[in-house]
Amino acid sequence: MIIHQNDNVEIREDGHKYALRPIAEGENVIKYGMPIGHTTQAVGQGEHIHTHNMTTNLSGILEYTWEPEFTMPEIKCTETFMGYRRKDGQVGIRNDLWIVPTVGCVNGLVNRLSAATGAIGLCHPYGCSQMGDDHEMTADLLAALVHHPNAGGVLVIGLGCENNTLDSFKKRLGDISNLNIRFMIAQEETDEYEKALDLLEELKQNRVDERVEIPVSELKVGLKCGGSDGFSGLTANPLVGRFSDWIVAQGGTTVLSEVPEMFGAETLLMKRCVTKDVFDDCVKMINDFKQYYESHNQVIYENPSPGNKAGGITTLEEKSLGCVQKGGTSPVTAVLPYGARLQTPGLNLLTGPGNDIVACTVLAAAGCHMILFTTGRGNPMGSVVPTVKVATNRALAEKKANWIDWDAQSHPETLDFAKYILQVANGEKTSSEKFGDMQIAIFKDGVTL
Repeated sequence: MIIHQNDNVEIREDGHKYALRPIAEGENVIKYGMPIGHTTQAVGQGEHIHTHNMTTNLSGILEYTWEPEFTMPEIKCTETFMGYRRKDGQVGIRNDLWIVPTVGCVNGLVNRLSAATGAIGLCHPYGCSQMGDDHEMTADLLAALVHHPNAGGVLVIGLGCENNTLDSFKKRLGDISNLNIRFMIAQEETDEYEKALDLLEELKQNRVDERVEIPVSELKVGLKCGGSDGFSGLTANPLVGRFSDWIVAQGGTTVLSEVPEMFGAETLLMKRCVTKDVFDDCVKMINDFKQYYESHNQVIYENPSPGNKAGGITTLEEKSLGCVQKGGTSPVTAVLPYGARLQTPGLNLLTGPGNDIVACTVLAAAGCHMILFTTGRGNPMGSVVPTVKVATNRALAEKKANWIDWDAQSHPETLDFAKYILQVANGEKTSSEKFGDMQIAIFKDGVTL
């Protein structure tokens, strides 16, 4: 398969690259019509091109110029789904009970309560003994999750002696007058388990139980890829990108994160920033993440992972050019910091790493109702919001049918995929939901005491 007329490689059935013509040592390898690195030795026609004879072109922090190239879509919202309208005006696609621990010390209690009631426990190891920004990121992320509209009710459990005190956490939550929420400090209760069961029953009785018709313009969808292969940029990611354009044209919201997997393709996104301020935010997001790498003496472009390489991905720019296709062609309307909540319809960029669980968590905390997760290698993990696994290739979809929700190679039609996504919004469970595999992971950068 030849992706672009300017390419000097083709993609074969194994997902790997092979030279269409002789390529000299040091010459750029072209895929998607753009350089994805250069050869480290001369390559003959038909020869396999991978880590043994190719390397990245990328370097450190760069300067950028805003050169906008985008077309604003004409918004026509014609589709609806059935969701839960909350008292604060937000919309949820699930009506789960969530248990949010302010500190990891109460995770055992949370797990017991989840097993007994079916409530989703958002267990994590933090909330105490963290320094500076780490503590702030933990508390901000948990506060954002408390406000998530997929939760029909939320029980917040503290221990009583942690840094993330319940009093300070309540202040961070802001206005909760319209939330179905309860609080408990475990150290203050004689029997914290029985007390928590009573509070969960109160939440269950007080939640809104009726779905109503909601315009698709209110749907917010996260975009994620994990365990990529040579087909990720050919099947699943382009399909998700076409869906992203479809929902944006309906007035809805999509969110692209995984900042390291924008490196090498960031200029494609920068050209689509709707204002100079949004462009400046995008530049800051990219360069701040590069500085984060450098502050820990890490190589910025040490990627892809072994699984990505086995699937045919050689350099980070190759992975990034495939990765950003999940964002389609829509203009970028906003760039958000880690832990921020969505405010602007359209395609948003969100600060977060590529790690699957951490990235899915920050997408959920931003307010995404669900996450579209493309994969060429397979992955059973799920976020606390519905996580739709989209296979890049038919073989994976057949082999791991219990993990995969959609086969993008066999079913590349955008409207068919959109119809399925609306079924998920209406309540159809994803594979990871059926497993009960719903978890969070919080970004960490500094010292733990």
